[in-house]
Amino acid sequence: MTGGYSDDLSRFKQTYFDECGELLAVAEAGLLRLSPQNIDLDEINAVFRAVHSIKGGGGTFGFSDLVAFTHEFEAVMDRLRSQQIGVTIELVDVLIRANDVMAQLLTCARDNRATPPGLTDAAAADLKRFLAAVAKKAEKDEPVAEDAPPPQRAVRRESLRSFVIYFRPKQDLLLSGNEPAFLLRALRRLGETEIVCDAGLVPSLYDMEGESLYLYWQVSLTGATDEAAIRDVFEFVVDDCQVDIVETTGPADGGEDEAFGLFSENMPYVPPGQLTVYDGCAIPGAGGEQPAAPSAARPAGEAGGSGGSGLGGHTIRVDLDKVDRLVNLVGEMVITQAMISEQLRDVPPGTLQQLVEGLEELSRHTRELQESVMAIRAQQVRSVFSRMPRLVREVAAQTGKEVQLATSGETTEVDKTVVENLVDPLTHMIRNSIDHGLESPDERERIGKPRSGTVHLSARHRSGRIVIEVEDDGRGINRPRVLEKAVERGLVAAGVSMSDEEIDNLIFLPGFSTVDTVSAISGRGVGMDVVRRNIASLGGRIGVHSTPGEGTRFVLSLPLTLAVLDGMVISVGEQRFVLPLTNIIESLRPKSADLQSVANQYDVIMARGEYVRLVYVDRLFRIDKAIGDPTRGLVVLVETEEGGRLGLVVDEVLGQQQVVIKSLESNFQRLDGVSAATILGDGRVALILDVAGLQTMSRQTINRGARRPPPPAAALAC
Repeated sequence: MTGGYSDDLSRFKQTYFDECGELLAVAEAGLLRLSPQNIDLDEINAVFRAVHSIKGGGGTFGFSDLVAFTHEFEAVMDRLRSQQIGVTIELVDVLIRANDVMAQLLTCARDNRATPPGLTDAAAADLKRFLAAVAKKAEKDEPVAEDAPPPQRAVRRESLRSFVIYFRPKQDLLLSGNEPAFLLRALRRLGETEIVCDAGLVPSLYDMEGESLYLYWQVSLTGATDEAAIRDVFEFVVDDCQVDIVETTGPADGGEDEAFGLFSENMPYVPPGQLTVYDGCAIPGAGGEQPAAPSAARPAGEAGGSGGSGLGGHTIRVDLDKVDRLVNLVGEMVITQAMISEQLRDVPPGTLQQLVEGLEELSRHTRELQESVMAIRAQQVRSVFSRMPRLVREVAAQTGKEVQLATSGETTEVDKTVVENLVDPLTHMIRNSIDHGLESPDERERIGKPRSGTVHLSARHRSGRIVIEVEDDGRGINRPRVLEKAVERGLVAAGVSMSDEEIDNLIFLPGFSTVDTVSAISGRGVGMDVVRRNIASLGGRIGVHSTPGEGTRFVLSLPLTLAVLDGMVISVGEQRFVLPLTNIIESLRPKSADLQSVANQYDVIMARGEYVRLVYVDRLFRIDKAIGDPTRGLVVLVETEEGGRLGLVVDEVLGQQQVVIKSLESNFQRLDGVSAATILGDGRVALILDVAGLQTMSRQTINRGARRPPPPAAALAC
């Protein structure tokens, strides 16, 4: 029994920590959007609920340090949402730091480590400072005359509804991190309230448990509200208390509408005997008189209002390792199905027809299964984009620049593995854009730009890949200085002639930096080379486009998934290659008259009124026994990521096939022009070609066949 209980507790804790990760992200995103110019009460309430939920779970598991700190955090958020505290830049900074401290406390709790001494001191002191300011202001605004009537609130009687709420919490409510004071304050915000406390069940001091709750409450509420809004107040404690709500026919006191005194931490004491206990709730009565049973009251465990909003979609948490194993099994299934199909190709037509039909049916089911599994792994890039506002805020503060972050395409979906590996590259690129790209506010104003610079982060699908761009409206790349620094650091030979594109790509070299002094942001010569290496490890690539005085744009191109793709199997000599199907436009066999050469460097072909550069795959990879002649082999027209076209000269197109992607870099080494490898149906290993890599390789070498007549001038634009 002990072992089973321990396993259950560990599982519940893991679920709690998983949920806390999501709640921390929600809180941080809401705080980053909060500013004196942008006050959204829904966002503030969302942050409050996140902190409250973390505190409640922490209390359940006995994380005392976490509960103590989140109590202060929650108190400030409560004052903020009740507009007792105004939104300032300083307050937002304090709340963001408090969220970081809360994350550190959760990490310590998850790892069963003691909280480092002084971890919460500074953040807790800042939070208490704001709470003290609220208390001081309330004390200052308090009327001098003790019997002065509270201000009247003008409301239309016909728009008001009156309720009596009987609130009886369980004795262990406090252990879950919940506080009745917060709930009662929330009720007070719904209208005019009269709150009466029953302390009749409070035991003697000798018998009292310090962490138990012995008080019950009755609240008379009159306001422009409904029962659903009242039950929303108790949404987080619905399982830890009994709440009965009775709507009365008139105002709660049967008299004129009036504002009652504000509820404070010091609850009014009502001697035993003034309240009668009915059905577990404290109900006022004279001489033991019992009122009628509240027929409209719901069962205590039934949530009202939005309490059931989470039932709109059913989800479960699954360990990612289990999904990965499922993906691998589906991949092996695809390979096995391809092997069986390969064996049946030699069967004479008309024989084993039922087996052939069954195999086709299996192929359809395998594809559906593969698509379903990949959909499980698909994740929106929003999870990465949501981390960047915090980064922009911090780097802008460190550099003294004014920066706005614009995002688009957050709902673009990509494989979870790809998403997880995007954080570091995007972090480096955004830091680079702010530190090196954007000018200072004064400089921008002097040259006629807005003082605030903009970094635009976008994502979209293109040609079966995901393209992510980081663009700024800064000064652009200073190419003379980049080349000077590259020569100074020995990365480029002195006097070498380089194109603008080649100079721009120097920033990706290891050890390159244009900064003379090392700072917390840059100057160490690491960053952009790490970006290129990380992107390459995912089968992707990165390019840079810059216009002096206007800005710089980094373009990342990554595969949508690292598991399976639809490809076309081609042959070059005795080798087999796979081309991603999304890149292929068409295949054709040109005539000799359709071929032209450009400056004795490469060949082009006229295809549908446009000259297309030819790439001889056999020459790039030095493959023997290949046809190598487009007029006897085939030209496969493919689309590049920039929207251009290439013509790949191959021997033969063998057919379409779904293939399982195997990382070449992790199992062998990285090869130019190749993104990954796969296993074909006959058991042979085939390389998956990278169209952009082939384009780059063809530009770096003479890639042409027999000498051709010079092309028309229009072809020189290729």
